[in-house]
Amino acid sequence: MDIGLIGLGKMGGNMRERMRRAGLTVVGFDRNPDVSDVDSLEALVEALPSPKVVWVMVPSGDPTRATVKELAGLLGEGDVVVDGGNSRWTDDIANAELLAEKGIGYVDCGVSGGVWGLENGYALMYGGDADDIAKVQEAFDALKPEGDFGSVHAGSVGAGHFSKMVHNGIEYAIMQAYAEGWELLDKADLTDNVTEVFRSWREGTVIRSWLLDLMVNALDEDPGLSKIAGYAADSGEGRWTVEAGIEHGVATPAITAALYARFVSQQDDSPTMKAVAAMRNQFGGHAVRSSAPKGGDAEGQAGAEQSETSKKAGAGDDAEPGES
Repeated sequence: MDIGLIGLGKMGGNMRERMRRAGLTVVGFDRNPDVSDVDSLEALVEALPSPKVVWVMVPSGDPTRATVKELAGLLGEGDVVVDGGNSRWTDDIANAELLAEKGIGYVDCGVSGGVWGLENGYALMYGGDADDIAKVQEAFDALKPEGDFGSVHAGSVGAGHFSKMVHNGIEYAIMQAYAEGWELLDKADLTDNVTEVFRSWREGTVIRSWLLDLMVNALDEDPGLSKIAGYAADSGEGRWTVEAGIEHGVATPAITAALYARFVSQQDDSPTMKAVAAMRNQFGGHAVRSSAPKGGDAEGQAGAEQSETSKKAGAGDDAEPGES
């Protein structure tokens, strides 16, 4: 299979490598010429046989919308665009309608796996027409983890990103629970080694998980998390999950509380949020702060971790690496 990949940052670059290891021919474009295979979107499209499949991994919002709009003028009937960033599902509907005018298919794909995906594989949740999915299936098979799970056709256009949004909302709540538990153990002065308590939970307990493993990694590297400020950005996925809960009349108190805790952390240094920030850094390579910022962070992930240059389509760092 031949596929074009736009955006070769922390996640996109690793995805290109994993697909190549599986035998796919990947043509990558990035505004950073040091990592790009071609020097323009036009050259990327020209290098692909028909039907052409182009996977977009750039920051959500305007950069993704602009990239899809440009591809609408370059691709033709029967081609497919995949948005693998963290776009809001409502953007997927608009993007699909724009491309449909040219007979171009559209697939939205929520991607989880962060900086570990190259070796472990990426969990994929995708939405779109079955015929369009079929044209991308070899790429999905190459990217997914080994085994029977980790990849799902979630439904029609928008279902992939909606599913990933809920996934990230759940992730907010789980990280918050681990982080609050760590602070309580650390502050109570009854436990001799908090890190070893967390490590013991990795086997046999009902709360064992990969996030727990990553929390232990962070504590091994910095036992008191003294090198990390108690600040955690919000990427937008948590907000969207809470908004969707309101829209559908579904109560999401744990996810909402975790989101609000991040808002508080953006104003006051918090030991609990040191732990959340540490876990985010472990699984996604998200930037951590060495000192607390002044005031809040309305732009969340984009404001805290992306330069203005990287927000542009195809810039050197792709969309947030799949997690919250």
